[in-house]
Amino acid sequence: MKASTVRVKALMAVLIAASFVSIPLPALGQKTSPVAPTREQVEAVVREAYDKFRSDTTGKNADYIPYLAQVDSKLFGVAVVTTDNRTFSLGDVDYSFSIQSISKVFTLALAMEELGADKVFMRVGSEPTGRPFNSVNAVVDMATHTGNPLVNAGAIATTSLISGSNADEKWNKILGFYSRVAGEKLTLIEDVYKSEAATNAGNKALSMLLAKYERIYADPFESVDIYTKQCSVGVNTVQLARMGATLANNGVNPKTGEQVMKSEDIPYILSVMTMAGLYDGSGGWAWHVGLPSKSGVGGGIVAVAPGKGAIAVFAPRLDEAGNSVKAQRVIEYVTKKLNYNLFSPGSFGLPARQRAN
Repeated sequence: MKASTVRVKALMAVLIAASFVSIPLPALGQKTSPVAPTREQVEAVVREAYDKFRSDTTGKNADYIPYLAQVDSKLFGVAVVTTDNRTFSLGDVDYSFSIQSISKVFTLALAMEELGADKVFMRVGSEPTGRPFNSVNAVVDMATHTGNPLVNAGAIATTSLISGSNADEKWNKILGFYSRVAGEKLTLIEDVYKSEAATNAGNKALSMLLAKYERIYADPFESVDIYTKQCSVGVNTVQLARMGATLANNGVNPKTGEQVMKSEDIPYILSVMTMAGLYDGSGGWAWHVGLPSKSGVGGGIVAVAPGKGAIAVFAPRLDEAGNSVKAQRVIEYVTKKLNYNLFSPGSFGLPARQRAN
């Protein structure tokens, strides 16, 4: 056999072998809903919303946590991450802000990873309180005493469920889990933590009430301290959108391809986000927007469109309920334009003529 023929056959063998090399999942991308909008549609609508609300100065920064009062109120970032790992962002998307109450969603997910959904439900519950997120009366009056995992009492109880031999082990487990959901390493914003720890007497009082009703499952003050740390984790807008997209993608991180959460837990998480994700504004949000969402007094909101992706917005000015005004307006605009509403048959591909019959 000629040497040239040998070389050709060897080259062909290499090429054939290379064609069977597995490509990393993030490069392939995840599957997405067949009725998801195109990238061009998403980009156009997000840009419209960004421009439309960019100059909105309604609301004011949270001031009961001193650090938050000092955050530049003009900061504004918008990001969309899809289940097939496409990202589109505008504005101050690299600024790291404190995740605050959005953390409650992911500690809930971790608790269910460890204990299972049924045990978490039995120990915390999932009932809207009809009261402010930090209500003492809700703890006293409600039969569950915890309400749900997205109000402070329920969130502290949920944090107390996380296993560990000491506080550091529990905290590192929570932070590590958040990082896996975000697809990037997240860190504590130390100044936020110090500011909150100096002003968290109300949460300590809630923890002792929970202890009275046997609805906290570790040392009360230790649990509050870990909860305070989790609220002080820094995220940027793209990272937060990816955390939402992981929920939208049945628990699989679109960037890393890791199954971070059990797929069977996702409906439970999204249900409580729908009922209690925007504090006292949750009912109106479900009516007008129709997406499972969670806000934080740091100025972030993430909204999840199952099977499609998530949109996150950061803007520090809040309404009286503690929700970012600008973020709400942007997300409402985008969801209506793209028909992301969870309760709309059209969002799942049912044609309009069928809906009319």
